[in-house]
Amino acid sequence: MTVRKLSLSDFDAIDYELIALHTSLEDYRLAYFLNRNLPILLSKSNEFVEFKTSNGVAFFSKFSYVKEEADEAWTLIENKDEVEALDRNSVTDLFSEKHEKITTHIYLLPELKKVNYFLKIKNSLLDAQEIVSQLNAITQISTAYLVDVTPLKSKNNLIF
Repeated sequence: MTVRKLSLSDFDAIDYELIALHTSLEDYRLAYFLNRNLPILLSKSNEFVEFKTSNGVAFFSKFSYVKEEADEAWTLIENKDEVEALDRNSVTDLFSEKHEKITTHIYLLPELKKVNYFLKIKNSLLDAQEIVSQLNAITQISTAYLVDVTPLKSKNNLIF
């Protein structure tokens, strides 16, 4: 009987480019400017990226563009979400109906808290540096740059 082993490193291969975007635009406005300046057509996905933490569940909005014949996929996703939770340390008595709520920020990639959005690109024919230069030409985007995903501890959050 033959024993076969699977190495987890076979599944850890990063086959996408990740671009960080700093902007004050709402997600739908940013998708509009990306569609105007890049050869893509992002549309709002009905699915959210769900992320569970001890503070609650965060839902990150997602815009997608898939070109199936080329196996090309572009995803615009926000990095920050606000979660409201009841304060466990607040004092309540028998007659009070008031509960204190705490708003917590949850990040998709906590190592990059200052980034507003990420553009995840899989199998694009365009060069990543060319895409970044096109993104930096958009006046509503403060800055855009490539992110090296390998040293990130939370890179598994990008699997969606």
